Amino acid sequence: MVAAAVIFPPGYTHPGIRDSKKLSHRQRERLFPVITADAVAFGIALATPEEIDTLNILRASLLAMRRAVETLAVPPDFLFIDGNQPVPCDIPQETLVGGDDRCVSIAAASILAKVSRDRMMMEYDLLYPGYGLSGHKGYPTREHLEAIRRLGPAPIHRRTFRGVVV
Repeated sequence: MVAAAVIFPPGYTHPGIRDSKKLSHRQRERLFPVITADAVAFGIALATPEEIDTLNILRASLLAMRRAVETLAVPPDFLFIDGNQPVPCDIPQETLVGGDDRCVSIAAASILAKVSRDRMMMEYDLLYPGYGLSGHKGYPTREHLEAIRRLGPAPIHRRTFRGVVV
């Protein structure tokens, strides 16, 4: 689980920055250095598979978001959070369902998180050959689930995820 936080200068806009799910891999990769260069601050953090198994996916994602905020070089005075659950911290915040389409900082954070996760999967593909991680990026495709059944779960697999048999 990878999360990111981005602070842009007041009034910042960029026509290409939008929900990472609506962008191609190539578009996200092109925007990554633009976002990191234009941002006042950005942070990228994760929750481990073990934390996801222990906490559940929602609490682990909120943990990763809090960690991303905590890594910001400039402390934020307000947070816009994608979704309907606040991040457990003392910073004033507003949750925005569909925030990727409503807030440039949320959209940029989704791009940084997705690119970072995809890059991690490419590295994991070298460490754990046979799972096809560089192709499906860890999503539960038929190929990925078959590889887990054939090879067993790797250390990066969540043990509580349906399809992972331990």
